[in-house]
Amino acid sequence: MAETFEDLRVWQTARTLTNAVYEHTKTGAFSKDFGLRDQIQRATVSIMSNIAEGFESRTRSQFIHYLGQAKASAGEVRCQLYVANDQDYLSETEFEELYDHAEKVARQLYRLIQHLDDGDNTSRVRELPSKYSA
Repeated sequence: MAETFEDLRVWQTARTLTNAVYEHTKTGAFSKDFGLRDQIQRATVSIMSNIAEGFESRTRSQFIHYLGQAKASAGEVRCQLYVANDQDYLSETEFEELYDHAEKVARQLYRLIQHLDDGDNTSRVRELPSKYSA
């Protein structure tokens, strides 16, 4: 059972993605494209923040809502990675690694949402699935 949002595997995966995005956006041409750089950084932080905010709400319906917002942000990150790739800010390998990581977060979020939707009808979050990793 997760006692804090930091215990959630999906939050840990999102944190790793956020750090990787920050690492790739701090140098080269990507660092000078302020709009895209800032937007993709905000989107990755949004994934982490929505997971944390939903967990802290401690109600199943609110948690699911925030997880949905986090999943939407994961989609936004994937879209922005295409823009970065099209502008040659990332190598093909860097693009694939970041994209795969963002996709992993989205899959974990989807599975956690499914688990919470399928759970009993109590309003509080009690247990998390033993396997919702991607």
